[in-house]
Amino acid sequence: MTTRSPHVHEANDADSKRTSPLRVALASFIGTTVEYYDFFIYGTASALVFPKLFFPDASPLMGVLLSFATFGVGFLARPIGGVVFGHYGDRLGRKKMLIISLVGMGAATILMGLLPGYAQIGVAAPILLTVLRLAQGFAVGGEWGGATLMAVEHAPTARKGFYGSFAQMGAPAGTATATMAFLAVSQLPDEQFLSWGWRIPFLFSGVLIVVGLIIRLSLSESPDFAAVRAKNAVVKIPAAEAWRTHRREILLVAGTFLSQGVFSYICMAYLVSYGTTVAGIDRTFTLLGVFVAGVVAVVLYPVFGSLSDRLSRKSMYLTGAIAMAVTIWPAFVLIETGNRWLFMLALALVFGVAMAPAAGVTGSLFSMVFRSDVRYSGVSIGYTLSQLIGSAFAPTVATALYAYSGSSSSVVAYLLLVSAISIVCVIKLPGGWGRAGARAQLASDDALNGR
Repeated sequence: MTTRSPHVHEANDADSKRTSPLRVALASFIGTTVEYYDFFIYGTASALVFPKLFFPDASPLMGVLLSFATFGVGFLARPIGGVVFGHYGDRLGRKKMLIISLVGMGAATILMGLLPGYAQIGVAAPILLTVLRLAQGFAVGGEWGGATLMAVEHAPTARKGFYGSFAQMGAPAGTATATMAFLAVSQLPDEQFLSWGWRIPFLFSGVLIVVGLIIRLSLSESPDFAAVRAKNAVVKIPAAEAWRTHRREILLVAGTFLSQGVFSYICMAYLVSYGTTVAGIDRTFTLLGVFVAGVVAVVLYPVFGSLSDRLSRKSMYLTGAIAMAVTIWPAFVLIETGNRWLFMLALALVFGVAMAPAAGVTGSLFSMVFRSDVRYSGVSIGYTLSQLIGSAFAPTVATALYAYSGSSSSVVAYLLLVSAISIVCVIKLPGGWGRAGARAQLASDDALNGR
């Protein structure tokens, strides 16, 4: 299923101007940091602001549930964004799609910062908030796949794990940046924080978008996509072809990422709410805990990405999936002491340390199970499908479970279940283990790219 391309000569131009792997990796890191900053400030606002501002007539519990529901709505648009951006990313190139996703995400975030509350425009306020959240979800649905592929496909075969970790680092970096932005404005008196202070992190996105746009415009196109175009091998309907030829891999990617996605949003959104409302920890320290965990993650991701080049990506991911399952119960024990320092330690343990082996290799592991001509579509569909079935309503599910049972044990059981699914799926993904698996993945990567 290929179509002739009139742009074969552009492949040679792209090769001649190929950007260095490190520069592309850093650009992917900065770009994803900006995009995930936009996406994650919504999660923090869902816990601290939106229940009071957009759902003031609801009870405190129902306000949190409704706020987290709008948080989850953004994930409904992510698979659509993944399919659309994947389609054009496999047909027109990775770079163009990354620029469009960045601008789209920024526009939606800035408009959120300007949105009146329920007191000003009534029910239109939560409706418009939901529409903008859908726009965010659509844009970010194409972001991760494109940024990851730019880093992985520019990287030399023996270093794809290391360079591939940079795009993934944008998620905790964006979380940390968004958290610090909210931490700064949360020092305002409650009245000022709720009236205008919370808007500043959203409006600040405009500055970050300009920075990210300048960086992305300077990059060359992915050499793997250029090679596909040079061979006239551009697929006519990439999403359909990816599903036809890589259906098993798409489903395994979705299942493998399930625990990582759920744990991320539990740590970033639900535990912020849980810490303040149940454990009695003040707002400043819950936000500071997320920031510290994000910084730890940014430091550790490239470490495990580099290790995966020598010990195999599957080995690293399985280590992380097991570590998340092992640490989640101790983390809740620490949080429920009500001690703010132990709360910070708990988040750093799960979000910063336990998740790092898996998250550090997510980009390279998932990308390199798909052929280069359908890779953007395949990796985006699998990744966003997992977000839809797992991450989207994880904070809502956790809130409802705790409200029903009155105990964090039900939340822990839920997280252990998704961990078990991910462990099974990563075992079934293509690839080997340890040093032998690392040697095999070199040959597999070259075969997938037709080398």
